[in-house]
Amino acid sequence: MPIIEMHMMVGRTTEQKHKVAAAVTEAVARSLECSADTVRILITEHATDGFYVAGQTMAQRAAARAQEKTA
Repeated sequence: MPIIEMHMMVGRTTEQKHKVAAAVTEAVARSLECSADTVRILITEHATDGFYVAGQTMAQRAAARAQEKTA
């Protein structure tokens, strides 16, 4: 039974999550030659202050990018 973990920032709609889950399920079932009924997908959403890249939160990175654009 394949179990796929997806981590993403908050803000996606339920429809977007349904679409990605369907697409990933199809790709995994096809690639692993297994039934789609055996594919499990866990989506964990993270707030912008709880997801870090290069030691900065996503909120900090967005603020820095916005400041660069105005400079």
